[in-house]
Amino acid sequence: MDLGLAGRTVLVTGGSSGVGLATVRALLDEGARVATCGRDTERLAKAAAWLGAGPDRLFTGACDVRDAAAVRHFTEEAAEHFGAGLDGLVNNAGQSRMKRLDETTEEDWRDELELKFAGVLNPLSAARSYLRASDTAAVVNVNAVLAKQPETRLITTSAARAGILNLSKSLSAELAADGIRVNSVCLGLIDTGQWTRRHAAADDGRTYQEWQAGLAADRGVALGRLGRAEEVAYVIVALLSPRASYITGTSIDVCGGVGRGIL
Repeated sequence: MDLGLAGRTVLVTGGSSGVGLATVRALLDEGARVATCGRDTERLAKAAAWLGAGPDRLFTGACDVRDAAAVRHFTEEAAEHFGAGLDGLVNNAGQSRMKRLDETTEEDWRDELELKFAGVLNPLSAARSYLRASDTAAVVNVNAVLAKQPETRLITTSAARAGILNLSKSLSAELAADGIRVNSVCLGLIDTGQWTRRHAAADDGRTYQEWQAGLAADRGVALGRLGRAEEVAYVIVALLSPRASYITGTSIDVCGGVGRGIL
């Protein structure tokens, strides 16, 4: 199926690895132009080399989403580079903080809330005028099922994720008059670099496959495995597509059945 993204321009934050990188690749495969940013220039360069797209299709730049001025500069550079506006925005920058309440500090709370909210609001503020001019504008906020079913071992991340899910719903109503759709994709356990690092830190003698299966069983993943980044990217790209033009204000779980709720 042609998703109607050929020739469209999409900005993806956190596109140097994991779900962000898979999303950039999927968009390029659909014929879109993609601008993506990350904090690590070396990882961005490696990602760009792996993607193999020319400058007419791919634009990269170092940027911390917490820095509003830097985000605005990157967004303006991307629009100028492609000589076009923006048709889509994927807010993907973020991380998880594995701490319980008694392990967290005031700084942990401030850092977590700042990263999650700035990671949505700063790119949206920078991109909004470009999106408003598009006839198929869409924003996808990459979130987590933690937003709906918090875990005490991820207490700061769970709280921040819930706030972003609430914010996304409000934005979908607020921006509808501008013709901008806003949706969320809520992830479960996805096989990205953070899990390989945690496996290495565990150092319990199990192979990564054995450790991953144990993790899936412990977390109650119905499909018995971690998800793949490209499985998430498919849903993100589908929500960006003009074919999804009547979908806004919703969230889709990509979690292998780990979700315990019905909403």
